[in-house]
Amino acid sequence: MIRAAVALVATAWPGVALAGAWPLDRGDTQVILKIEQMRASDGFDVDGTRRPLFSDREDDMASIFVEHGLTDRLTLQMRAEWQRGEDLFADYEGAGPTEIGLRYQVVETRRSTVSVYAAYAYAGEGRNAGYAAPGAGSHDWELRLLAGHGDRLDWFGGREAFVEVQVARRFRDGLADEDRLDITGGINFGPNWMILNQVYAGRTVEGPEVAWVNAESSVVRRYGNWSLQAGWRLALAGRGEVPAQSGPMIAVWRRF
Repeated sequence: MIRAAVALVATAWPGVALAGAWPLDRGDTQVILKIEQMRASDGFDVDGTRRPLFSDREDDMASIFVEHGLTDRLTLQMRAEWQRGEDLFADYEGAGPTEIGLRYQVVETRRSTVSVYAAYAYAGEGRNAGYAAPGAGSHDWELRLLAGHGDRLDWFGGREAFVEVQVARRFRDGLADEDRLDITGGINFGPNWMILNQVYAGRTVEGPEVAWVNAESSVVRRYGNWSLQAGWRLALAGRGEVPAQSGPMIAVWRRF
């Protein structure tokens, strides 16, 4: 259950969906369909102070994420999304960035793993280009290091739990590069239930600083090879005219 659960790691806004440090078994495939509905009436200014926006901001997103075990250590992952948003200055709808990447497990022990990930993302021109996508016609690259550890908590009824940390550099075409940090913790309660708590942070590394810290709590229910995840995302902090978004998310995933 630990390996399956970390594959449902969600991401900060803006961001990309990434699987966890544990690879899929050779020949296995996992598909995740996810819907998010974020709203904001406040935002964080250039000093990080939370202030009311001139008008409410709405962002809706539907995404599909697919990963496939090429070998016992190498996993192919792909993602595509549709976005819709509206505020005082923009009204957009269309395809978001499409990403394809490879994740390779470099270290494996009985309970721990370390992997590296490299990806290419393309954001084509469209009504939302330059607003929610990385940029009109942009070609972006990402390098990511992922480390995870799972264990049985004897002091907590023998429940299985895991913690995972991911650090990444996003090389963006036409926009400032970004550093990102994702931390996820999960614990089983019952044979088919898991609680996930996640924190996603990021910042630009050049030009005017833009930074964000988001948290998400969710519950995952497994039904055989199917799983259902439902949760809530909340903006904790930001800087550089970042909206303080919050809202529900729901995901359905299937293991083949």
